[in-house]
Amino acid sequence: MHTRQRIENLRKRIGVIGGGIAGASAAYHLLKADNSLDIILVEAEDQLGYHTTGRSAALLLENDGTQSTRSIVKASVDFLLNPPEGLTENVFVIPRDVMHIATVEQSASVDRLLEENSSGRIPTKEISKSEAKKRFPALREEGLDRVVVDEGAGDIDVHCLHQAYLNYFRKNGGKIKTSTRIDSATKSGNSWSLETKTEEISVDVIVNAAGAWGDQVASRAGVEPIGLQPKRRTAFTVNSNEPDLQEWGMIADIDLRFYCKPDGKQLLCSLAEENPSEPCDAKHDEADVALAIERINAATTLDIRSVQTAWTGLRTFAPDRSMVIGSDSDDHSFFWCVGQGGTGIMTSPGVGRLLADLLTEGKPSEHFEKTGLKHEDVSPDRFRKK
Repeated sequence: MHTRQRIENLRKRIGVIGGGIAGASAAYHLLKADNSLDIILVEAEDQLGYHTTGRSAALLLENDGTQSTRSIVKASVDFLLNPPEGLTENVFVIPRDVMHIATVEQSASVDRLLEENSSGRIPTKEISKSEAKKRFPALREEGLDRVVVDEGAGDIDVHCLHQAYLNYFRKNGGKIKTSTRIDSATKSGNSWSLETKTEEISVDVIVNAAGAWGDQVASRAGVEPIGLQPKRRTAFTVNSNEPDLQEWGMIADIDLRFYCKPDGKQLLCSLAEENPSEPCDAKHDEADVALAIERINAATTLDIRSVQTAWTGLRTFAPDRSMVIGSDSDDHSFFWCVGQGGTGIMTSPGVGRLLADLLTEGKPSEHFEKTGLKHEDVSPDRFRKK
């Protein structure tokens, strides 16, 4: 049965599991698509966005990730740069150049990046070392060979964006339950019973936006896992006395061995590692922080010696590193919205809209045709036996 017909024949009760950016955006866009939907957003922690969303150093970086991810970013850019009227009084994105720096030995990586990013809305381009130093004055020229820059990038205000989704959701009848872990989900007829420690929640459709816990949620619902892999990434802040720090760009090793960017009056730094992890409340490893400092000090004159705060978040990937968005072929009332792999903030408008399109209309809207997105590239069907 066509998805829209099926939803109209039910009571339109939808349970969104996960209160991070994916769940918040899904809930927002579902209500925007159909304000008659009865939606409850359920979060296991006592605060929304506690794990990955709240620990994200988010960028708008169009030339990043798989082709399907780039298509979803294209579908998100206008929302982020020009938010819908009435959604927020703030801006979501503050422009910031992102520079990829390379030694002589990394020259092939520069060529590859330039080739991959030659057709973007704002193509990546190569700049001189002296120009790079103007944009990041602490950059060491010795040892530096080539620099490329993404000029259309920017910092995303994660808290502002997350809260904008949630505020709209609340004001328009959406319900939120925190400290509510789904221990199991049982299907009976056309309805699901979400079982928690204190109650059972009855819904017609499940939206699995549980991030690193996405496979666990599926298993609890009797749905075959996708094979999601959470990966650790550590970040930390250091103080800086640079008077014009906010005007600086961001630097990242061309092979992503570290990055460093302004963050208020501090610098936010990371080893940019991807170490496999179980779903957990990840804690940082001092060895990762020390290695990042070593690499950043070698590439800059910052001479970092102490850290203010450090933390680790989980970035969760599907086996092919593309997202998983859509209904499961084994149960079309179970929708996946996972596998953003560190791009969840900048893709959230597109991800939420795509999820809402698929759930209410059964297919992506014309909005995605313009971006070149092929739904089969993000559909969970690609992981199921034909």
